[in-house]
Amino acid sequence: MAAAMGFGRFSYTPILPGMMSGVPLSSADAGFIASANFVGYLAGAVLAAYGWAQGRERSIALAALAANAILLAAMAATNSVMLFAAIRFLAGLASAFAMIFTSSIVLSHGAAAGNDHVQSAHFGGPGAGIALSSVMVFLVGLVYHGGPDAWRIDWIGGAIYSAISLGIVWLLLPSGPMGGGQTGKEPAIVWSRPMLLVTLSYGLFGFGYVITATFLVTIARMAAAGAVVEFLSWFIAGLTAAVALFLWKPLVRPLGLGWIYVTALLMEAVGVLATVVLPHSVAPMIGGALFGATFLAITAYGLQVGRRLVPASPRRAFATMTAAFGLGQIVGPVVAGSLAERTGSFVAPTYVAAAALVICAALVIPVARKLS
Repeated sequence: MAAAMGFGRFSYTPILPGMMSGVPLSSADAGFIASANFVGYLAGAVLAAYGWAQGRERSIALAALAANAILLAAMAATNSVMLFAAIRFLAGLASAFAMIFTSSIVLSHGAAAGNDHVQSAHFGGPGAGIALSSVMVFLVGLVYHGGPDAWRIDWIGGAIYSAISLGIVWLLLPSGPMGGGQTGKEPAIVWSRPMLLVTLSYGLFGFGYVITATFLVTIARMAAAGAVVEFLSWFIAGLTAAVALFLWKPLVRPLGLGWIYVTALLMEAVGVLATVVLPHSVAPMIGGALFGATFLAITAYGLQVGRRLVPASPRRAFATMTAAFGLGQIVGPVVAGSLAERTGSFVAPTYVAAAALVICAALVIPVARKLS
């Protein structure tokens, strides 16, 4: 998860400022490349939902991790925006396959062992990868003194980490998921007002979270916050994301899934606003901490709310909400990049993102009351 998600998807964020100055890229270019990755991820999530992979989960997961390493290295070999976008599309596809098929194996074994910490640890992997990628980019910057091609070394470093991870996963990953999962065709989702509200909220969350997820370090760079603040902003985001589900879990029973989802969305909105309204010396770090502490929790608990509302169709609920989320995160970077290009900063896109997250929370308040 650290290799496929933390590096494969999210290392673009700390590497992006160096690419924007070294390639160079405009804000609109950066948003376009980010969206290509999210299109690939959505395509991978949709393709993985079909039954073609049954019995081949391990081999597909390992192949996806190998592709992830190759595609990270490929980013260092070009200056073309269109090639960047094509590579990031394929990387999104690979990261989706790696995440979904390793999760199907790991989580089923954790459930069979009765270990309820496996899910939190497994989904802490992206946070660990985010933290490691930020350390890597910071160290490369120190060694190469922020040279125009340092960003290429960043991508190669991620590829090396992912190749090493592939070897470890090859040795440790079980042969396949444990049996006993649901089989057969599920009934169509019975749409209700609560399920519609949750799905709309989840799609809008994809739009709201991804602007900070893509441009947090770039915001720090444009504010001249300094290399240490740039590093710490994404490093802290990774550390908090790595432990987030462990921290939220004790609150699920007293608050309920719906209110956890609402609370985390409002916390994330505060964090998003913090990146542009607080003093430059602390804004990215506080924003990064609140972002990391909430985005995985919102993802996990939002899906659980959807499954609770349509218990007869849990896989369809997962697929539908993931598609809505995917569409939101595809649109987000394009809108943010274009708006930043016109206004000269990411202040306006950040306000838009924060407003979207508040609307997300408001949409689900009636559902949270119903589930309480």
